[in-house]
Amino acid sequence: MELLNKLNWRYATKAMNGEKVPQEKVDNIIEAISLAPTSSGLQPFEVYVITNQAIKEKIKPIAYNQSVVTDCSHLLVFAAWDTYTPERINKQFDLTNEIRGFKNEGWENYRQMLLNNYPNRDAEVNFNHAAKQAYIAFGYATIAAAYEGVDATPMEGFDPAALDEILGLKEKGLKSCVILTLGYRKADKDWLVNLKKVRKSKADLVTQID
Repeated sequence: MELLNKLNWRYATKAMNGEKVPQEKVDNIIEAISLAPTSSGLQPFEVYVITNQAIKEKIKPIAYNQSVVTDCSHLLVFAAWDTYTPERINKQFDLTNEIRGFKNEGWENYRQMLLNNYPNRDAEVNFNHAAKQAYIAFGYATIAAAYEGVDATPMEGFDPAALDEILGLKEKGLKSCVILTLGYRKADKDWLVNLKKVRKSKADLVTQID
């Protein structure tokens, strides 16, 4: 299967060569992010696509000085909603009704159920829930990058509060949760490039229940 071959090819790239990723490939990766499933279809996150070198230079020190931050072509920051609000929930439900061209009683009842529950929960509970949805889309982006033949580095090794300040996320009701760099490997500087991929055996990974 072609996709599995691509996933075997990909790895967490540790050194990139600065070459630019064609915009068409980046657009396809962003489209994959958009198509990722999320709880109740709320898509409770935003994605910052950073090519500005000065901003990448600011981010590098708060990301353990990892070279891929500045040597990548595009730096994707996944920023989840800091909480759920009636305005955010209603906006997505209204969008659904607009695109589908009709209102559904069951769907409206579901909207009301969310409105009665989500905004009343602790903000940290809501952020953690939203961040999980962002991670689903992050996974889609990683797969899409591999399919496009683009190297990527998943990164949790950064200071979220510092990154939020650099990007002004707090004022927008967002909190960063994960980063993905896109670019092309610099094989002669990457200690991981030729090492075998290590994964659990299927016996340790999968439990079959018939």
